[in-house]
Amino acid sequence: MEWQGKINKIAEIYKLLFQSPKLSLSLMLEKTQGNDPFYKKITVNFYKLVTKRRRKIPLFRQMTRAVGVCVLPDSYAVYIKSIESSGHRNVKKALKNGYTFKTINYNEHLDDIWDIRRSTRTRQGDVADSFINNRPKENADPKSNTVYHGYPYFGVFDPENKLVAYAGCFLAGEVIEMSHFYGHAEHQKNGVVPLLITSIANHTIENHPQIKAFIYGGYIGASPTLKRFKKKFNFMPYHIKWSLN
Repeated sequence: MEWQGKINKIAEIYKLLFQSPKLSLSLMLEKTQGNDPFYKKITVNFYKLVTKRRRKIPLFRQMTRAVGVCVLPDSYAVYIKSIESSGHRNVKKALKNGYTFKTINYNEHLDDIWDIRRSTRTRQGDVADSFINNRPKENADPKSNTVYHGYPYFGVFDPENKLVAYAGCFLAGEVIEMSHFYGHAEHQKNGVVPLLITSIANHTIENHPQIKAFIYGGYIGASPTLKRFKKKFNFMPYHIKWSLN
């Protein structure tokens, strides 16, 4: 059984590395002209990061193989049907319990964000003490003036209008990447994170029609639980060919 498990794992990795569907994505660097120079800089840095060779598997680059991608359709109605029924039920539960989704100004919610971070010491592993103990610092990123590049924040609020889940996303050209997201431990059972994820997809479809891909991490090295979570919300493994323009 031990050998069979190892063989199955190798077969899974091989399939992820060599048999995932392919997708070409542009970061539309040329669209940063006229925007704050910050966005040209972070777009170039993102490109360098995702195309950097892997330390453990130098044959491949960081985010080119088995990347968790939800290919966004033209409408939310089509999108919501693409996620698993359990995810759909989670979203309905959150809405029924009075939770709402909004775009947020990160700096206006620092205390609520700190409460969310301090609500549990375990998030797919132990959380660093500094993450728990230190109040979040203000974000000094300049505001983007186009729909093509940005670093938007999104939040879910409870019926008392307290922020109970939030996400920061990197947006460039045809891509929106969910860089980080957290939900308050006491509200997780009410579906606040599923509402957050699906609402980000909806917001993107409605406001950024050029975006093809909603990205959340990768499959190589991810735990079985995390892989299951990705599939639940239709983040499937893809090979990505990145371009700056």
